[in-house]
Amino acid sequence: MRTLLLPAAARPWRQRLAQLGLAWCAAVFAVLACGAQHAQAEAAASGPSLERRVKAAFMYKFLGYTEFPANAFADPASPITILVSGSDEMVAELAALTAGRSVNSRPIVVRAQRETEPGLAHLLFVAGSDCARAGRVIRAVRALLVVTECDTGLQQGSVINFRIVDEHVRFDVSLEAADSNGVKLSSRLLTVANHVQKGAP
Repeated sequence: MRTLLLPAAARPWRQRLAQLGLAWCAAVFAVLACGAQHAQAEAAASGPSLERRVKAAFMYKFLGYTEFPANAFADPASPITILVSGSDEMVAELAALTAGRSVNSRPIVVRAQRETEPGLAHLLFVAGSDCARAGRVIRAVRALLVVTECDTGLQQGSVINFRIVDEHVRFDVSLEAADSNGVKLSSRLLTVANHVQKGAP
């Protein structure tokens, strides 16, 4: 189905980024069997808040297409833990998105991670464009699925790195980092990645 967009001059760059990011995210969610309900909720937002919602929705879907090692959970009822470093807004966004939801029958716990408080996470999101800081956080936290949004996130050790490509929110994947962390990513997720890096960067 074709998406009709207003002329570029008719809307600010930030709004175009949000709208195009949402359009591409909706297409990916169709591949990942994401329901229309969340896409409709996103349509009410704009600008940076929409970009944050798109990334939060991606991360929630990443969990369903990631196979964690057997020893990643203490017992069958243990929750999936998401740590967020550097963005209280993303903590709130993910907490709202995952409230009352589960992945593979496991509840989801979202909390902020402080650099001075190393922790354990099934998913760690390091916010911001400071790649040196991202590297420090990644080394300080024992995390399995690491997601970043800085230019050289994969080189810093992340498994998935968000990028803006042609004003769309997309993501690159490092299979080497995934293997090193003991996680397996579904081929369905890899199919919609912007780029899949199989070896060392």
